[in-house]
Amino acid sequence: MLMLPDEFQPALLPAGEADAPNWWFVFAGGDLLVRPTADGVELPAASVWPFAKLPTTRRLYLGSLRGQPCHAAEVETTASPPPGMRFESLRALWTRLDEALLGVASHALQLIEWDRTHQFCGRCGTPTQRRADERARHCAACGLTAYPRLSPVIMARVVRDGQILLARAPRFAPGVYSVLAGFVEAGETLEQALRREVAEEVGIQIRNLRYFASQSWPFPHSLMIAFTAEYAAGELQVDGRELLDAGWFAPDALPGLPSPMSMAWRLIQDFVARGTG
Repeated sequence: MLMLPDEFQPALLPAGEADAPNWWFVFAGGDLLVRPTADGVELPAASVWPFAKLPTTRRLYLGSLRGQPCHAAEVETTASPPPGMRFESLRALWTRLDEALLGVASHALQLIEWDRTHQFCGRCGTPTQRRADERARHCAACGLTAYPRLSPVIMARVVRDGQILLARAPRFAPGVYSVLAGFVEAGETLEQALRREVAEEVGIQIRNLRYFASQSWPFPHSLMIAFTAEYAAGELQVDGRELLDAGWFAPDALPGLPSPMSMAWRLIQDFVARGTG
């Protein structure tokens, strides 16, 4: 599962030796620069920017992982990778890149996205500047400060009589079903968002909401907040647009499932392990 490792120490400026080896998290769009190896992939590591022929559009110092400095860099989406390297999506790198490095890469991708999309003040249009004392961009003209953005998404594992509610959206790969999810709206509590989303998507009511876990999801800047719940009332109904199908599934008769790197997969696997949800 994607997560920032506990060994990672965030920082705005490097604190170690100038010639210490550094991890470079280099992105072209949403793809990370890696070097294939016999048993996976590895990141570029060097004390200074190692690619003279690969100009960057932005760089951010991230902090350190196990004492090793980490930098994020963005290059043009049309940039060609250096010899022996290639750009790959974070999803494609699941299980192939060290899990801790993948977690830092997720963090780096979200910060690059935020830095790119907040170059100008959202209030007055003036170019913004990075603050030296915190992770933020500041407008000198009107004083507005922009912090890295997070979009909270609730997820609901709903069970009834030993079966789990799974649904299929048009954007899913063929045959794949998942738990219900949706963005939290302004003014809502997480519990209100859960009840609303389930009612809107499949027409039922739920009860006994319990927090399960959370996960950062860098596509592009979501925080997935997962809950378990029980069926209370209603009949399943889908609109054929946002959802194509929904149904109740037993642990031994599940359809295709989402990626193992997702919180949805973790919710479903916990249901299977419990046997009755």
